[in-house]
Amino acid sequence: MFAVVVGWTLAAVAEPPATLTTLHAIHALTNAEAAKHPLVAFEATVTYRRAGESTLFVQDGDAAIYVWAKPEFLMAPGDRVLIKGTVQASFRPIAVADSVTVLRHGALPKPLPVTFEELLQVHHDCMRVVVRAQVRSADLVLSGHRPTTRLVLLADGNLMGAFVDSSNEKQINQMIDSQVEVAGVAGISFDGKMQRIGVGLSIANMADIKVIKRAETSPWALPETQMDEILDGYLIKDLSRRVRIHGTITYYQPGAALVLQNGTKSIWVSTKYEKSLRVGNEADVTGFPDVHTGFLTLTIGEIQQSAVYAPITPRPVTRSQLASSKNIFDLVTIEGQVETETRESGQDQYVLVADGQVFSAIYRHPVVDGDHLDASMKQVPLGSRIQVTGICTLENSNPFEREVPFDVLMRTPGDIVMTAPPTRLNTRNLLLVVGLLLLIVFAAIARGWALERKMRHQTAAMSARTEAEAELERQRSRILEDINGERPLAEILEEITAMVSSTLGGALCWCEVAEGAKLGRYPDEPHGLRLIRAEIPARTGSALGTLYAGFKPQTPKIDSEMDALQNGTRLATLAIETRRLYSDLRRRSEFDLLTDIPNRFAMEKFIELHIEEARHSGRILGLIYIDLDKFKPINDTYGHHVGDLFLQAVAQRMSRQLLGGDMLARLGGDEFAALVSLQHGRSDLDKILARLEGCFDEPFSVEGILLHGKASIGFALYPQDGATKDSLLSAADAAMYAVKNKKKNSQL
Repeated sequence: MFAVVVGWTLAAVAEPPATLTTLHAIHALTNAEAAKHPLVAFEATVTYRRAGESTLFVQDGDAAIYVWAKPEFLMAPGDRVLIKGTVQASFRPIAVADSVTVLRHGALPKPLPVTFEELLQVHHDCMRVVVRAQVRSADLVLSGHRPTTRLVLLADGNLMGAFVDSSNEKQINQMIDSQVEVAGVAGISFDGKMQRIGVGLSIANMADIKVIKRAETSPWALPETQMDEILDGYLIKDLSRRVRIHGTITYYQPGAALVLQNGTKSIWVSTKYEKSLRVGNEADVTGFPDVHTGFLTLTIGEIQQSAVYAPITPRPVTRSQLASSKNIFDLVTIEGQVETETRESGQDQYVLVADGQVFSAIYRHPVVDGDHLDASMKQVPLGSRIQVTGICTLENSNPFEREVPFDVLMRTPGDIVMTAPPTRLNTRNLLLVVGLLLLIVFAAIARGWALERKMRHQTAAMSARTEAEAELERQRSRILEDINGERPLAEILEEITAMVSSTLGGALCWCEVAEGAKLGRYPDEPHGLRLIRAEIPARTGSALGTLYAGFKPQTPKIDSEMDALQNGTRLATLAIETRRLYSDLRRRSEFDLLTDIPNRFAMEKFIELHIEEARHSGRILGLIYIDLDKFKPINDTYGHHVGDLFLQAVAQRMSRQLLGGDMLARLGGDEFAALVSLQHGRSDLDKILARLEGCFDEPFSVEGILLHGKASIGFALYPQDGATKDSLLSAADAAMYAVKNKKKNSQL
């Protein structure tokens, strides 16, 4: 109790932390100090701003910083701004803006000439710099749904990236192999652990790229080189410095790789070292830093193991934590349900499901004298729940909150621990039972030398079937991964039909999606074939489609034909309903469920997009606000069902008055809004207003009831009445209420 009282007393007398007013003061903070979120209020000059994103760099003299600013803040490079907000920890402390006030517009800071090594050592992070380089590639890409130019530059013999806020393809195509002088803001690329993996520049426009010397020859005019002779053009001068690191060995594959972990840091080491090492011992490793597919690694590693045994305790994690890129190469432990398991020549793979998503746990067989040891695979019943321990590996690193696929690389078969047995019968158990029964039958009939040849044929057939089943499991595993990935639905369904066809000995197999396409290998003329079919069931409602298989008439029937088809329909159901669920959720977020027109959320996004386009093109926009008059008496007199049908009819009739590219949305209740493009100014708007008002002249027939509708309509023009989404909506809303009040006053 005394400690609590003392704490309160100290808190009462402590002075609030001083507000930081300079970039130098923010630079002086450590990340631990930045995590306390001190207040800031400083002036600086905007050096880079990417529209539609929070990317903002500011500079004041010889100090610069990254600022996280909401897209609503409108500013341009050269603006002198006052930023108020807080500080937060990141790669280095950054500012989080609560408000940005433009004070005036001035000149950009003079760019500082720098070398690649200075950029790599983070000497000028966030500063406006100038670099001399050769353009190795120039491509138009989408960044935040906006066309952007991505450059790969060769500076001082090293590759670096650059993004230019421009989509001028003609200029882009002329840059390849040119010598240039590039002015932009220096930045750092980092992985999910905020570790440096490269450098780059953020460039406001093409005017910041000065071409010093054009390429002598267009890349497309070069003489053709034979594919087996391209090494003649390969030349790399590696000046990387050797480094030494220390940590605990958490994974070791002799002659290939080692993982070292120290606290929250871990790294993958490529090595030719083959001597025995003990996982859990501390070790020193020397090698050369490298970045491989976005991951910080150490190459050509040499290892010196110590006698200190200090094993790392695996960190318990969830699937979403591993997919967030923040556990790259860490020793982790995670639970999941076994979906399938695959035996390969060099590794065992277990496909697990956690939180409704799949991932793989892999055990690579040890290598002795260049050959993989043929160790027995640890058999785990399908459907059981297991805990796996190992190293988290990913396809790529993404520190910006988008999930990426990952695997868990196990060290020994002992890294698998079953925590719960299967709760129901599964395919593997059924196969084991069938196999046991076959063995009993074979043993019963194997009574003499006369059956020896027959038994050999049966054994060979069973081996072929086992291999076919293993291949089927591999195909099924790939399909499950594709279902949970971004592969198009049509390609997944074609992959399913190919799997079923393979199971049925190459028979024609195709899928007809309900009210959709025909996919797979289907005959031009099905007459003369023996056809079997199975509906693709839905969890609720009618079937999603039909899966077919076609055989030559002389092909004998086998009992497993329908089983193979139904295995395919189950996968097809999962694929179609997963995609439909995603599409349905997206539609629900953007469309009004009653009238089937866009909702307020979709309208606000539409307004922001068209304001941004109009700002560049100089077009005029019109926002029309519509409120139905005396809608409540319709509900009170005829009931809400008739009122809903009336709203649907009004929405349909008003939609027909707009032109292509315009949008009508229901904002809620009996309020609607329309955003229209005005090619010829106010005259276009007057025509649209007349059509909207005129669409209420004829009564609406709803279930035999004639309803007479009226509406109060107001409008606002961009940019005359408002230059932002909120100001434009407010102006149109006020105009509509002025009309409604005028009607009320005229009726008094």
